[in-house]
Amino acid sequence: MNITWKQADHDVYVATRDGEYAGFVAVDGASHVLHDRHSRRLGSYPSLSAARSALESFGAPASAAPHRPRRSAHNRRRTSPARGR
Repeated sequence: MNITWKQADHDVYVATRDGEYAGFVAVDGASHVLHDRHSRRLGSYPSLSAARSALESFGAPASAAPHRPRRSAHNRRRTSPARGR
C-alpha cells in the first residue's frame, strides 16, 4: 500500500493510494481532521504526521475488500418443517 500526499491548499492535504483517491486532512486551527475517501470524518489529530499515520493504519480501502452479495429477505427466512405429516 503506497500512500502519496499532496498539499491542495494552505490547509488541505490530499492522499492517494496506488493512484486512487484515499482521503484528506483539513487543518482546523491546531487540529488536523482526517477524512476517508468518502469524506467521512475518521478523527482529529494534533499534527499532520499523526493524521497521515492514522490513514495508513486504517488499511486498504473498502473497495479492495471482497464483495459479498446480500441475501434477500426471502432467502434469510428459515423454512418451517412440512405441515400435515
